Amino acid sequence: MNRRRTALLSLTALLGAALTTVPAQADEVEQIKNGTFDTTTDPWWASDNVTAGLSEGKLCADVPGGTTNRWDAAVGQNDVTLVKGESYRISFSADGTPADHVVRAIVGLSVAPYDTWFEVSPQLSVSGNSYSYTFTSPVDTTQGQVGFQLGGSAEPWRFCLDDVSLLGGVAPEPYEPDTGPRVRVNQVAYLPSGPKNATLVTDAVERLPWRLKNADGAVVARGWTVPRGEDASSGQNVHSLDFGAYKTRGKGFTLVADGETSRPFDIGTSAYDRLSTDAAKFYYTQRSGLAIRDDLRPGYGRPAGHVGVAPNQGDTDVPCQPGVCDYRLDVSGGWYDAGDHGKYVVNGGISVWELLSTYERALHARTGEAGRFRDGTLDIPESGNKVPDLLDEVRWELDFLLKMQVPDGQPLAGMAHHKIHDENWTGLPLLPSDDPQKRELHPPTTAATLNLAAVAAQAARLYKPYDAEFAARALAAAREAWAAAEAHPAVYADENDGIGGGAYPDRAVEDEFYWAAAELYLTTGEQRFADFVRTSPVHTADIFGPLGFDWARTAAAARLDLATVPSRLPGRDKVRQSVVKGADRYLSTLKAHPYGLPYAPDDNRYDWGSTHQVLNNAVVMATAYDITGSAKYRDGAVQTMDYVLGRNALNISYVTGYGDVSAQNQHSRWYARQLDPNLPNPPAGSLSGGPNSSIQDPLAQSKLQGCVGQFCYIDDIQSWSTNEITINWNAALARVAAFVADQG
Repeated sequence: MNRRRTALLSLTALLGAALTTVPAQADEVEQIKNGTFDTTTDPWWASDNVTAGLSEGKLCADVPGGTTNRWDAAVGQNDVTLVKGESYRISFSADGTPADHVVRAIVGLSVAPYDTWFEVSPQLSVSGNSYSYTFTSPVDTTQGQVGFQLGGSAEPWRFCLDDVSLLGGVAPEPYEPDTGPRVRVNQVAYLPSGPKNATLVTDAVERLPWRLKNADGAVVARGWTVPRGEDASSGQNVHSLDFGAYKTRGKGFTLVADGETSRPFDIGTSAYDRLSTDAAKFYYTQRSGLAIRDDLRPGYGRPAGHVGVAPNQGDTDVPCQPGVCDYRLDVSGGWYDAGDHGKYVVNGGISVWELLSTYERALHARTGEAGRFRDGTLDIPESGNKVPDLLDEVRWELDFLLKMQVPDGQPLAGMAHHKIHDENWTGLPLLPSDDPQKRELHPPTTAATLNLAAVAAQAARLYKPYDAEFAARALAAAREAWAAAEAHPAVYADENDGIGGGAYPDRAVEDEFYWAAAELYLTTGEQRFADFVRTSPVHTADIFGPLGFDWARTAAAARLDLATVPSRLPGRDKVRQSVVKGADRYLSTLKAHPYGLPYAPDDNRYDWGSTHQVLNNAVVMATAYDITGSAKYRDGAVQTMDYVLGRNALNISYVTGYGDVSAQNQHSRWYARQLDPNLPNPPAGSLSGGPNSSIQDPLAQSKLQGCVGQFCYIDDIQSWSTNEITINWNAALARVAAFVADQG
């Protein structure tokens, strides 16, 4: 099945870039002509607004002020040859006057669509004046370009360049991640009454003693490790540690074993209260069409994006792609899907469902806390309106999804456009308000239409106590979408439609039909929807596979809601039993896994966005606990959070701001501090996609060739295949964090 994107090439427009085997290294060959500028600057070029020339054996360029984007001013060289799968070292010396300017150095295509295959953005003088990087070319071309993009400064400045080299045939640089101490723990917190497990990486084959120390260094518990042998997901020999018998609250605990001391952690509940809030607060700064207030998110304030203020072309009057339709729609608002500026109905749908289900669980579950996302908890502009803040936040996306419905009187009326995004990919960094690209609506699809039907129906029952008019409008839209999908059951997204935005192709929509029918039944109680649910082959299928559910596998959304939302559905007990059976499978996987996670894909090939799949498997166990009250499911869901927060082969928390060492450089155009010190890192509570065995991006390919499972990850803004952020991934984090917080 196609995953999240066949080609989310935020730096390139290459489709389906495959992991290639690096050939035996050839002789080193220089690809740059006249990189030393001894007597001339030929064959280097400069953009029309840049004055460049020879100065003391360097190419020096006077760059105008007042430009917006990096590419608004540039120097470069074209007709560079690259060989697919070959490693290259790009090196250069550069300085600026005044100092501290950021320059974007790229290797890419010199003709349309101007794909970028490698880029770095050093801050001159701050990061030194000599630079060297190694990457692997994903293409064969004789039309390559080495460019230095210099725009984006309010004031004019002078850039000087020397000793430029692009050397082919070099050996790839070995990449050795710093994994820290060999005792791997949840770096945030363990629940006092919950499971407490850790993993020790060691060559020892016999059991070893461990000690738990408090913040004062006093030993408060002791025990012995359990040897587990080689962990196939990491290639490491490991032992497990279980200190669950210790239940005293406190901060700054460490585990000591085999001469190693873990990173510190707490025993308590407050961290999960905070994380459940932060994970939900992520969405406010993802909003499109609204200025983000710095008083609500200090350090994250920015102008509104895509509201038609130059250089934006805006989302208030968007045309279709050529030949798709002859109307225009106001599709402003909603959340930016990921680290780019696209908005997608299929990914918006599963995100809305998971957040609304987080809220709905609190209404029905035995440990649900109905006030967790009450009015005022998320510090958003709507706080204080007497509506739960989570419903207010999700409403921002729901309103956008409703706008994506094809108007009455048009062909395919009632269906939903699959997505809206830029005509071409943009580079990094780029604030939403600075995006100059033309925006386009992409064709309607059955999958998008059923996503709209499902979440609009779900919204109708949850918003009714607060806004009956909106609830009625949502239900009407859901009914219309359902009818349109029944009339057009096989309209699919083009898997090659990945220029300027992700393709999100899905040609198997039986699960979306099942999901939409389930939500319509749970909201309306109508027999026709109950009949559709009960006769669907998906209703009795085994849907809880090793990868878990996501935007392209939505049957679990229906099954989980049918099992937990009160209804009179005949055979509901069997539905609940199927969820428990799925949870048993994930619990068995967790117990067998040396790192204690309910995730074991075939051949340990971790999928794109693996962290959220791990968390969604925890959702199934959490739901089984809500159904049965059996503590083993509760403990399985709680323990799953350990992996995400640091108990993993890389000893990193995949949630920004949580743990001593956490992901900081997720792929994003506006959380881009790694490229521009004036921009922030992602906000606390942002989930990285995590290990991805397919390593589709050039940076990952240059550093992670041959990686095993958990090691297929790098915390770098250029690694969009292992280190992106998305709205659906954070929804999984918000849901599991809320569940764990409720167990406190």
